[in-house]
Amino acid sequence: MVLLGDSIFDNKAYVGGGPDVIDQLRDELTPGWKATLLALDGDVIFGVLRQLRALPDDATHLVISAGGNDALGFAHLLQMPASSVTDALDILASAQERFAADYEAMAEAVSLTGLPAAVCTIYDTPASVAGHRTIKTALTIFNDCITRAAFARGISLIDLRLICNQDGDYANPIEPSVQGGAKISRAIAALTNQAHHLPRSTVIGKS
Repeated sequence: MVLLGDSIFDNKAYVGGGPDVIDQLRDELTPGWKATLLALDGDVIFGVLRQLRALPDDATHLVISAGGNDALGFAHLLQMPASSVTDALDILASAQERFAADYEAMAEAVSLTGLPAAVCTIYDTPASVAGHRTIKTALTIFNDCITRAAFARGISLIDLRLICNQDGDYANPIEPSVQGGAKISRAIAALTNQAHHLPRSTVIGKS
């Protein structure tokens, strides 16, 4: 199991000496499995393309959490003036198009490895953070790109918005805490460990 992406997985610097996601995942995986961390704190979507070139020869499953830093790069748009809701949506649509192009290219590269893969949505900030409602709403335009890219290719989806749903799941507004990391690692392990029985959805994307 190889973890790629950003600080959602590479969160060692934010857990105050506690276990990070990769260590928690190793504890969750059943005997015979091992986990490798290629995700890098601060990386953007295109960083995953570089990370893919470093896949170990024995990689069998990929899990990717990327896009949060790209979305953060568009945060300034929330402060831009707009004369109407239509104008505001048009500003966000331009950002969505740029995000989607990058994410589609990354998802295609993941798909071309031929390995079973899962991608993660961008989670919401803690509810206690100022502007949570606005941030949560704005992130939906980027998460839509992620779900479309995944479902079009038969890539599994881990919805971190549902998993990290308490303030204690966050070490700060954008990184997971030990508590959040434990939830994330259990969700990843559930992809391979049949002892974890989680609700599953069927998505029909093609006919």
